[in-house]
Amino acid sequence: MKKLSIGLVGCGYWGPNLLRNFSSLAGSEVKVICDLDMRRLNHMKARFPSVEISTNFEEMIARPDIDAIVIATSVHLHYPMAKAALLAGKHTFIEKPMARSAAECDELVELAAARDLILMVGHTFLFSPHLRKIRDIIENGDIGEIRYISCRRLNLGLFQKDINVAWDLAPHDISMILHILGEQPKTVNCQGNCHVTKGIEDITTMCMNFSKRVYATVQNSWLDPRKVREMTIVGSRRMIVYDDVQPLEKIRIYDMRVETPPHYDSFAEFQYSYHYGDSYIPYVQQDEPLKIEAQHFLDCIHSGEKPLTDGKFGADVVRVLEASSRSLKENGAAVDFATASTASTPSTSRLAAEAPTSNGHAQGKNGRSKAATVRA
Repeated sequence: MKKLSIGLVGCGYWGPNLLRNFSSLAGSEVKVICDLDMRRLNHMKARFPSVEISTNFEEMIARPDIDAIVIATSVHLHYPMAKAALLAGKHTFIEKPMARSAAECDELVELAAARDLILMVGHTFLFSPHLRKIRDIIENGDIGEIRYISCRRLNLGLFQKDINVAWDLAPHDISMILHILGEQPKTVNCQGNCHVTKGIEDITTMCMNFSKRVYATVQNSWLDPRKVREMTIVGSRRMIVYDDVQPLEKIRIYDMRVETPPHYDSFAEFQYSYHYGDSYIPYVQQDEPLKIEAQHFLDCIHSGEKPLTDGKFGADVVRVLEASSRSLKENGAAVDFATASTASTPSTSRLAAEAPTSNGHAQGKNGRSKAATVRA
C-alpha cells in the first residue's frame, strides 16, 4: 500500500501525541506540522527532524503531496479548517469535539460524502482494548440488562477559554455511552457553575435518559484535587467498574445485585434479596488506543470503509453537548433530544457552488480561495 503523507495542524497539548503515533506507523509519514507558535514548532522539529514546519495552513492543504490532514487545534477552528481541508480534497481527521455545533458537523459530513473523502473524529476511547472488552462482556449477557451508567472525569485544570468543562471532558464519556448502548438519549439534563472564568462552567453534571429506563450520568470538573477517570456500569446481574487511572487493572467486575421476590401476598412478605459474590479482573492485552485509532484512519483511507468514529458519530456527540448547553441555560431543565438540534442540513446546491477549483481550493464570490481565511 502507498504510504500516506500527513499534514498535522496544532502542536499544543494533544498534537504531539498524534504526531508521535502517525510517525510510528509504517503506512504513514507526517510530512509537515503547522502552528503559529514557532517555539512549539522548533521544539517538535528537534524531536522529529525529518518533519517540515509551517505557520501557513493554507499552503499546507494546497500541497499536492499531502494526502490527509489531522486537526488538533482549539475547537473553534475545527470546522473552518476541516472544511478547507475537505474542499482541498484531503482526507480529514478532527480531534473531539468535532465542531461547535451540529449544523457545522452535518455540513462537514455532507462535504466529505460529496467528495468521497474519509472524515473521522478522534474519540480515542472507542479504540481502547478495555472498552472493547467491556462491550464484549455486555454483549455476551454477563452483566444482564444495563440499568444505569455513571461516569466521573475530574481533575485540576486544564482550563479552556472557548469551551466549558462539559465540552472539554464529557465527549470521552458520551462517546463511550453511545457506543455501549447503541442509541441516542431521549432527554438530556445538565447543571453546572462558573467559579474561575465568568461564563464558562468549570463543574457540570449531565444526565441522559435512554429507552428501557436506562439512565446515564456524566460528572466533570476542572476543580477537583484528584484525577478521576471512572465509569461504573450497573447491570441486573453484575456490575463493571472501569478505572482508567489504574496502570494495569483497569476493569473489575463485581458479582453483586439486588433482587425483589417474584411473588408476595402482603407487604410483610416483601423483602429485597442482596447477592454479594466475588469480584474479578479480566485480562486485557495492553495496546495504545491512539495508535490503534491512527491505524484505523489509514486503513479506512485505503479501503474506503466507514470509520468507527465517522463524522455522523462525531455529530451525534456534539448534539448531546448542544442539548446540555441548552439545559444549562434553562437551569437544568430536561431537553428533548429529538428537538435539541435546530440545525438544518446544508443544501447540496450550496456545497456544489463551493466545488474545488483546479488548485484544490473552493472559490468564494470574490474569486479568492476560502481556505485563505483560515489560520492555524
